[in-house]
Amino acid sequence: MKRAFDILASASGLILLGPLYLVLWILIRQKLGSPVLFRQKRPGKDGEIFELIKFRSMSDACDEEGNPLPDEERLGSFGKLLRSMSLDEAPELWNVLRGDMSLVGPRPLLIEYLPLYNETQVRRHDIRPGLTGWAQVNGRNATSWEERFEMDVWYVDNRSFWLDLKIICLTIATVMKRDGVEAEGHVTMPKFERTKEN
Repeated sequence: MKRAFDILASASGLILLGPLYLVLWILIRQKLGSPVLFRQKRPGKDGEIFELIKFRSMSDACDEEGNPLPDEERLGSFGKLLRSMSLDEAPELWNVLRGDMSLVGPRPLLIEYLPLYNETQVRRHDIRPGLTGWAQVNGRNATSWEERFEMDVWYVDNRSFWLDLKIICLTIATVMKRDGVEAEGHVTMPKFERTKEN
């Protein structure tokens, strides 16, 4: 049922959001340049690598020596708007349709984090990653990495079709309020460096 719902919802979303994609494509091309799409390898179910697709939200601005400026400076007001409304993640519906992701599940993070998870945290990869998840509607980027991973694993153990519907509804409310977009002192989240064992 979950996969059937993912296919139906993502296909419908891609069709209905077509005009929005076109507008965003033009605006991003004008304000941030090319390429419009940002592609990055991410680990999915069982750690299998796939290519995540997003709209770019940062410019290619560099200093006098040709080094990229800090993320805060390359993001800019337009990029912050895209991220606050989660518009940069809209193309991920294609990943859902392909089967790389699900509408609901733990967010796909960086490949470099894979060897840093403890035995409990790595269980977030027991299922497909999601466009949104339990952690995203309970603090988003304003929570710590440990709290996010605890919520990811809780979802793995308690997932159901009805919980997914609840998370989707809460996601809409969270995006509308633009809650938890940034961790304190960061444009999104600081890098995960490994949980300290007691």
